[in-house]
Amino acid sequence: MYLTMNRFKVASDRTAEFEEIWAQRDSHLKEVPGFVSFALMKGPEHEDHVLYASHTVWKDEQSFVDWTKSEAFRAAHKGAGTSKDLYLGPPELEIFEAVQVLD
Repeated sequence: MYLTMNRFKVASDRTAEFEEIWAQRDSHLKEVPGFVSFALMKGPEHEDHVLYASHTVWKDEQSFVDWTKSEAFRAAHKGAGTSKDLYLGPPELEIFEAVQVLD
């Protein structure tokens, strides 16, 4: 199992807009080989922002790498730069490889 996570600091007064963008977004993930699951998580609220994290679980690292080089990836991210004013800084990508999994 391979987990990729992007953390977003979203301006406190823009959270509804951020969530709507993600709700309307076609990620194209369901047809990508090696894709397991996706979740958008809302975290703690701070004075000037709310922390969100997008979690994508992959079968393995190669599945994730292949997706980043695919047409599906480009289609899913085609409008990514148009709402920069929602964020306090760029998203922070974090990647994890499973060392123990309990189902």
